[in-house]
Amino acid sequence: MSAFLFAQDINKIVTEKEVERIERKLASNEMRGRKTFSPEIDSAAAFISSEFKKAGLQTFNNSGSYLQQFSLVKSKTLSSNTLLDGVELNPQNLAVSSNQIPLLINENSGYEIIFIKPGEKLIKEAFKLSQSGKNMIVLVDSSYAAEFSKLSFGRRAVMKKNNSVIFLLTSQIPKKFSIEIKLENTEQHLANVIGVLRGKNLKAKGDIQNEDIVVFAAHYDHIGVGKPVNGDSIYNGANDDASGTTAVIMLAKYLKQLNNNERTIVFVAFTAEEIGGYGSQYFSKQLNADKVVAMFNIEMIGTESKWGKNSAYITGYEKTDMGEIMNHDLKNSQFTFYPDPYPDQQLFYRSDNATLAALGVPAHTISTSKMDSEPNYHKQSDSIETLDLKNMTEIIKAIAISSKSIVAGEATPSRVKVSDLR
Repeated sequence: MSAFLFAQDINKIVTEKEVERIERKLASNEMRGRKTFSPEIDSAAAFISSEFKKAGLQTFNNSGSYLQQFSLVKSKTLSSNTLLDGVELNPQNLAVSSNQIPLLINENSGYEIIFIKPGEKLIKEAFKLSQSGKNMIVLVDSSYAAEFSKLSFGRRAVMKKNNSVIFLLTSQIPKKFSIEIKLENTEQHLANVIGVLRGKNLKAKGDIQNEDIVVFAAHYDHIGVGKPVNGDSIYNGANDDASGTTAVIMLAKYLKQLNNNERTIVFVAFTAEEIGGYGSQYFSKQLNADKVVAMFNIEMIGTESKWGKNSAYITGYEKTDMGEIMNHDLKNSQFTFYPDPYPDQQLFYRSDNATLAALGVPAHTISTSKMDSEPNYHKQSDSIETLDLKNMTEIIKAIAISSKSIVAGEATPSRVKVSDLR
């Protein structure tokens, strides 16, 4: 009876006609590729917001807006002068994660001294320290000289913050140091789009942070406009990832009309995935990750998978039992979710699921893209004409049905073992 009630109207709500309407709007030429920071991505956000409103979703934390706004700061190092026990450090052996201008630091400035010793994972450790919220001087052992240039915090957008983390490539532990850095910072504004469907089993009235949460997500940005190829300069991003965003909107409409979810559901369209996943990074900091039961991240479902119709794959399938739960809910259908067939592509770490997975959340990406031979990936040819909308509609239905036990609170996926992540 439960399964019947869950699926009773899915064919009336999740229709190919409605899927095409939403997909065609998001991947239209007027959206000009939905590039981060462009006016067109604002238009896309407004469209998604209107769809969430029509579906009857609440705003996140009752903010009154479906837009979760935040700022990034693009930071460029103009000059630096670093002395360690009176000896000048080569500027190439300095990396900065900061928004403060200028920086004047010495051994009496109260900065915590941290060491990255030989044998550790430099990039992983550096990222963790840069997100710590603390003021730090990080001494990086000289054995990392070949990797150090990858710590280009001063040459890319970073999340707006008030702390500073200074990385120094050196073998010495200085007793005295003097660091003077001049930065040029440019603040830029972005927004995720979020809608909420509150659960029937509210453990803490009014406080979403204390409720079990299920997340359905996709990114709505793409790469904009480039050099013309055969007269076409717009990267429409129909499959990457208007298809996933369309799925999130359709799932919101369906689950709202069903209106029997025990757990609270958060539907989110992320910005800035293509330039570093900043939308999902910000989003993950606004939730209590321990209460996020599962994340269904949907990425590129507009084409058939390598197994043909009625199939898709789940990245990081082996890291939790979420895929098994989903397939169990689909046992009476012809649809199957398979493990990721492209492990060499490291897809589990390359989409918006990765940020929550790093916090232990069973967060996986669902996709059909043939990543070993995807002819339209990041090309102008990624247009709606290349999609199989009928098959895409069936995939969206399968995701809805496969989430039944998790949404109903009848099944809880195992957590990601963070220590096993690279």
